[in-house]
Amino acid sequence: LLSMVVQMAVSIIVARQLMPEDFGVMAILTCFTSVALTIVDSGFSQTLIRKPKVSDGEYSSVLRFNVIVSLLLYALLTALARPLAVLYGVEAIAEVAPVLFLVLPINSLCVVQTVMYTREFRFALLSKIVFFASLISGVVAVAMALLGCGIWSLVAQRLLQMGLKAVAFWYLRRWRSSERASVAPLRAMAPFSLRLLATDLIASVYNNVAQLFIGKIYSTSALGYYSQAQKLKDLPVTSSVQAVQGVTYPALSKIADDDDKFAEGYLRIMRLLGFVLFPVMLGFVAVASDMFLLLLGPKWMPTVPYFEILALSGLAYPLAVVSYNVLKSKSDGRVILRLEVVKRVIMTAVLAYTIPRGVESVAWGMTAMAAVEFLLNSGSALRYVATSWRALCAVLLPSLLLSGVMFGAVYMLQPYIAELHVALRLGIDIVAAVVVYVALAAVLNLRALRDGIDIVRGLGRHAKNA
Repeated sequence: LLSMVVQMAVSIIVARQLMPEDFGVMAILTCFTSVALTIVDSGFSQTLIRKPKVSDGEYSSVLRFNVIVSLLLYALLTALARPLAVLYGVEAIAEVAPVLFLVLPINSLCVVQTVMYTREFRFALLSKIVFFASLISGVVAVAMALLGCGIWSLVAQRLLQMGLKAVAFWYLRRWRSSERASVAPLRAMAPFSLRLLATDLIASVYNNVAQLFIGKIYSTSALGYYSQAQKLKDLPVTSSVQAVQGVTYPALSKIADDDDKFAEGYLRIMRLLGFVLFPVMLGFVAVASDMFLLLLGPKWMPTVPYFEILALSGLAYPLAVVSYNVLKSKSDGRVILRLEVVKRVIMTAVLAYTIPRGVESVAWGMTAMAAVEFLLNSGSALRYVATSWRALCAVLLPSLLLSGVMFGAVYMLQPYIAELHVALRLGIDIVAAVVVYVALAAVLNLRALRDGIDIVRGLGRHAKNA
């Protein structure tokens, strides 16, 4: 949560100083780094997390593989920088790419320690590292943006954040392998890892291909507006997904043989996630115009329609990720790959239909795909969980309905406060949304609210004892 707040504050300040074209260039290059990072990992980290025991030889083999592959991909992508600049007609791509792509070798140094801490459930430490890396890199990015450094403030933020994480990991855990790296551990892990690689690679390509087409067919400015909408929408979604995915995958893997406990844990996670994210995402839709006007200024108002549409995808995507973790914990990986092929066939049709019709149409297509992904992932996951669609809907619908009521209340309130200052309007809307949602949840005695209160109390006791 703290990392999300910091990143949102940094994004707002930097966006006020930079132009949409700068964010468009970063979006194009980020598409390539996202795909490359998937290849660097190759599914081995997920395989290590789910293994009952991991040897030093397996850790060192994965580390060496990550470093070698990251260096090869860095060389390849750097060589492609000039052709990309010519393709998009933007010289900044050739200038920025060789520096930004350094995130690949830097990230490869973080993988093994992340796996170790994840297997040990040391998520508090991981969160602190991410927070301080986000804070320091964010301060530097803001300073550079205010000094007129333009797109380089975004590049510095990305590199510094990754670099600080790598330094912190190796400082706090000065791991040295007692066994030599070899191909044998990689060969043993390959069947499951390569299925995950194929799945994640397909997903990564398809999640980024729309932005590449927007930048080429329309303009880097249009891509900048779209990517900013996606980035701001992703701040709460990605923070939640990373936290939930990081914790639930190893947790579910450890109780995979206890069907009753596994089903109970799955439903509880879905209930809590829906209870938190449904009102947040619908609340974003309700206050988007005032939020962008106040925080980013008139320059970014063309982003609002895209943001309102993409925010709806946040209702489904995090839930799809939890179901995906079930498949990683329970299946041998074959169903994951088959499912990914089905989803991408559907998405190909969606992109073919939406891309020629404009950026707003693409946003609707991506939101529709989030719903499709939730339905397919959850439908497949329920084959491995001792529960049903009826039970899943029972834990999600109350929060969704209350969020709809909250959205309606804020929407009806807005005409009565339209003449007030934008900051006052935004404050009233937020307070009204929180009061309506929490009050209704308390009156109806939702179990998700009780679970949330129990978790907060537990955290309070833990902090007090610490």
